Amino acid sequence: MYKKIATVLTIVFQPLIVPSLVIALLFYGIPESTSVPADAKWSLLLLIAVTTLFIPMFSVMGMKMTSMIPSIYMVSKKERILPFSMISFFYVITSAFFYFKLQVDSLMVFTLILITICVLILTFITVFWRISAHTTGLGGLVAIIIALAQKFPNHSLLYPLIGAIILCGAVGSARLFLNAHKPAEIFGGIVLGFTVCFAGYYFYLF
Repeated sequence: MYKKIATVLTIVFQPLIVPSLVIALLFYGIPESTSVPADAKWSLLLLIAVTTLFIPMFSVMGMKMTSMIPSIYMVSKKERILPFSMISFFYVITSAFFYFKLQVDSLMVFTLILITICVLILTFITVFWRISAHTTGLGGLVAIIIALAQKFPNHSLLYPLIGAIILCGAVGSARLFLNAHKPAEIFGGIVLGFTVCFAGYYFYLF
């Protein structure tokens, strides 16, 4: 029972979902944080979900089906390098597309670039250490919510913050329960995601 719950948490709240969660928070949690028109928000969010979640996810599944990687769980550092590099490539292309072609909103584009930087650093670290991608993403989510709460005090982000913290703890615990990571790798992911995202957002917003 506990293993099933841990597996579901790991799959549902995978790192690739974080960009969509952050952009959804900007669009619908703090509408004035971006200049994106209301009627364009859903289509942009869908585009971001396709390019940062679905395409990379299906590409990893394709690697598994063609035996380029032995498992989608990527239990060793060696197994993670190719998929992480591919995901980094997709994120760089997506960020460049939004920056050079669409130029819809500066905060939205900055968010994509910042998350891409996290992914690139994570991929580099993975060559030497099997740091947790899950907690890197969720640690970054917590950091972004804290920075936004300071910039937009009129909006109550208490519940999103509590939810993000609980989610980060639950997913980190699930990864430990499944023996997917050691405690240091979980903590290292949180520190990486939180530090990069909070520093980037604080510098940009303030």
